[in-house]
Amino acid sequence: MEQKSKYRVIGLMSGTSLDGLDMAYCEFDLAGEHWQFNIVEAETIQYTKQWLTKLTEAPWLEEPHLNLLDQEYGKYIGHCVSEFVKKYRLDPDLICSHGHTILHDPAHGITFQLGSGQVISETAKRRVVSNFRALDVSLGGQGAPLVPIGDKLLFPEYEYCLNLGGFGNISFDESGERKSFDICPVNMALNQICQQLGIGYDDKGENASKGKVEGKLLEELDGLGYYKESYPKSLSREWYEDKFRPVMEGANSSLIDKLCTLCEHITHQVANALNGSSPEHSLLITGGGAHNQFLIEQIKSKLKLDVYIPNKQIIDYKEALIFGFLGILKARNEINCLRSVTGAKRDCSGGEIHTFAG
Repeated sequence: MEQKSKYRVIGLMSGTSLDGLDMAYCEFDLAGEHWQFNIVEAETIQYTKQWLTKLTEAPWLEEPHLNLLDQEYGKYIGHCVSEFVKKYRLDPDLICSHGHTILHDPAHGITFQLGSGQVISETAKRRVVSNFRALDVSLGGQGAPLVPIGDKLLFPEYEYCLNLGGFGNISFDESGERKSFDICPVNMALNQICQQLGIGYDDKGENASKGKVEGKLLEELDGLGYYKESYPKSLSREWYEDKFRPVMEGANSSLIDKLCTLCEHITHQVANALNGSSPEHSLLITGGGAHNQFLIEQIKSKLKLDVYIPNKQIIDYKEALIFGFLGILKARNEINCLRSVTGAKRDCSGGEIHTFAG
């Protein structure tokens, strides 16, 4: 793509908490050295029960079946994009798809985001950028988090950017370099308990607010080995299933008390991640967890810095926005993945560009 100053893209994100497919049509404008953005239209397509089952069971599929699902999910995404474009009469330069993470084991050089970029491109009849993580993993990096360069270039007014999604992650500058890491499970764990209560999620944290903190459970969660590791580091569904979930399920506590204890655990780990911050620093909080008022109040009570909760559009679609931006950087052949964040051998311009025939 030619080096121009204005871009119109659709960013796509499907997170580990399986909330749905986030789609954000965004305009970007490069003014001098500074990027400005506007989220023009955005919506989330909730997954049907069939898709929830397919995505949940996908990590255990044999390779031929996983490849078929990769094509099927790519077609699904392509149709969703086509409907989105038609509904709002859009004309994007690029579709930028994160896909849905099925396997993530960077220690063994493995990462796989479901949703074939080529199939999306052929279905939506648009140019597509996808598979953003693979190059960094091949360079010895974690392949995650990828959002920090977007934090740095699109939200420079905040010293810290915290995303409370399926996992929580933090991004900040340290000694002139961008640093970032996954903090702990957030919505992935909270929603799993809510499902046992017969609800999709804990609206505003009302259920958690009725519970009490179980000291023994909190101690076990806070004692997990990951929290003692130095960054760069990232979490995966595999780690969650192997290390975190058994602790939660083994606790002899009520579901309400587990929710309350989880919120306390998240708060502890966020506070640890922000150790070294100053009162004059500002913290931007986004992701689905930003709607959990009980959790946000708990976090605010433990921190001394200025906490900022943006408008709903930024809360819900910041990751889709940033993956749209990463696609632009890829199309411009500019760095969109930082070694200072992932631990790779070098910075890189990750992603694959797909064009459709005809």
